Amino acid sequence: MSRPSFAAFAVVAVAIGAAVAGYAVTGSPGQPASPAPRAAYDSRFTPEAEKASSSLMNNFGDVRAWLTLSDALIRAGRAETAVVALGHAREAIPGNVDLWVQTGVALVAHADGEVVPAARLAFDRASRLAPDHPAPAYFLGLTWLQSGKPELALKEWQALDARTPADAPYKPLLAEQIGAAEMMIAMQAGMGPEGRGQQGEQP
Repeated sequence: MSRPSFAAFAVVAVAIGAAVAGYAVTGSPGQPASPAPRAAYDSRFTPEAEKASSSLMNNFGDVRAWLTLSDALIRAGRAETAVVALGHAREAIPGNVDLWVQTGVALVAHADGEVVPAARLAFDRASRLAPDHPAPAYFLGLTWLQSGKPELALKEWQALDARTPADAPYKPLLAEQIGAAEMMIAMQAGMGPEGRGQQGEQP
């Protein structure tokens, strides 16, 4: 089974994240911070990224602008720059769960889809900052699924589903992802050990 490109995954992750976590949060002023190098957050490849960059020149604590800019960087194949930019964002806005979630997404993108330890730490930090926030577990599940490890994705999502209210707006989306993970597990089982070994999964 071929793995989807991370660019496609990032688009889906951000789209679903809007429903799961209120991803497009309202900009809020952060702590005064010394300006980071402009190259860390300046981008001229999309109108939204340009707008976000301009917004950050006036308000370094604009969470929405940081999320928009980092997403644009990831889509453009500049995940490493997104990771750097998000580091400046977390300095300006300490303890923001959405920035930690996005950092995890950017780190996975930078690692070509592999859920590296730094990404897991970012999602874990988000979980500790906001234990009831659904985004960390949801996005970690997405990264595991994109990495070809549906068993780990299913474990994350089933635990999230168990603590999710029945009327939560993202409940149907979560159910769909659980179904996708179960389907991938069944497909991998049908491939047999030799086929699964060809996917290059990490231990």
